[in-house]
Amino acid sequence: MSRIGKAAVSFDSKVNVNYSNNLFTAKGPLGQLEYKIPSILDLKIENNQIKVETDFSIAENRMHAGTARSIIANIVEGVFTGFTTTLVLVGVGYRAQVQGNTLKLTLGFSHIVEYPLPKEVSVEMDGTTIIKLKSYDKQVLGQVVSEIRKYRPPEPYKGKGILLQGEQIRRKAGKTAKKGK
Repeated sequence: MSRIGKAAVSFDSKVNVNYSNNLFTAKGPLGQLEYKIPSILDLKIENNQIKVETDFSIAENRMHAGTARSIIANIVEGVFTGFTTTLVLVGVGYRAQVQGNTLKLTLGFSHIVEYPLPKEVSVEMDGTTIIKLKSYDKQVLGQVVSEIRKYRPPEPYKGKGILLQGEQIRRKAGKTAKKGK
């Protein structure tokens, strides 16, 4: 059984955290995020550490404490250092470009796919096939990556698609012709 909920979350002095009325807020150099804490939990903030408190003998409380602690850790890390995900376009003619707040993808369709980026996410292009997405909100970044990958998921026969950097695709053998009689 995991005991992640009992671990304290350390934060830098540049991050301003506040907890009142079951609402946790963190403000840092990159932005501000908030999270509503379940009523069965309580937070204790002291000495640049955040600790989740509850009755850990009850299984439901342990589950909520672990989830809350992980979300709080992601919020604190996000507003201080941020998160980055790199996507790689693999395929003949696959390209991407940024115009304003829109990511334009050429993915072998008869049209260009236009994806409007949320205000929390910024994008950098490294050439025309490498997309670096940055955000202080891990949940929003993950959602954006998931939606972009849905346009061309990696396929196992030719290895084409939108891949995460460093992702390995398990390749399958294609059709083989039967030998005649």
